[in-house]
Amino acid sequence: MSDHNGLYVGEDGATRCFWGRGDPLYQPYHDDEWGMPVDDDHRLFEKVCLEGFQSGLSWLTILRKRENFRRAFADFDFRKVALFTEADAARLVGDKGIIRHKGKIAATLNNAARAVEMVDEFGSLGAYFWGWEPDAHSRPAVVSWDALRAMSTTDVSKAMAKDLKKRGWKFVGPTTAYAFMQAMGIVNDHIDGCISRDRCEAARASFVRPRQSPIG
Repeated sequence: MSDHNGLYVGEDGATRCFWGRGDPLYQPYHDDEWGMPVDDDHRLFEKVCLEGFQSGLSWLTILRKRENFRRAFADFDFRKVALFTEADAARLVGDKGIIRHKGKIAATLNNAARAVEMVDEFGSLGAYFWGWEPDAHSRPAVVSWDALRAMSTTDVSKAMAKDLKKRGWKFVGPTTAYAFMQAMGIVNDHIDGCISRDRCEAARASFVRPRQSPIG
């Protein structure tokens, strides 16, 4: 059952964002991952890459192939991926378990090298990405599905995408950047009334933001 705010009540009696229904993979992703704060560099790199692969596709397509992506890209250890060769790129293009898009695969290999550079500069990917967290007072609760859809990009995501492009990253535009921020808990965009909104807010309240480490 759904209502006009984009929420639905599941068989367990819990109220969730409407997009968390449907395929069995969606509910646990909605409940346990989306919006929970993440500071692990491999998971951050994984997500920004998979958001790029999702471009033009559904997130469900990526979820179904996520374990294949992890195997193909060394569990998104960007230091390992940065060492991939042209032979590795050809292998990936032939891997039926992932999205065989030459441009997106090339971007992932490129972005791995850029991630190494970012860690050299900031100490961690977490320090860089969490540096884009908006001020809490600038973000009211998302009260409806229409309101959520209207925020496919923000001024912050546009600025992040512009900065990443300047740093040589590929396939990370403003929409991809914002979807990444939502998924990694840098913002909490569960609709007001969803069981996960308060869970994510509590996790964010206790989360220790990664800070830039002194280099050298």
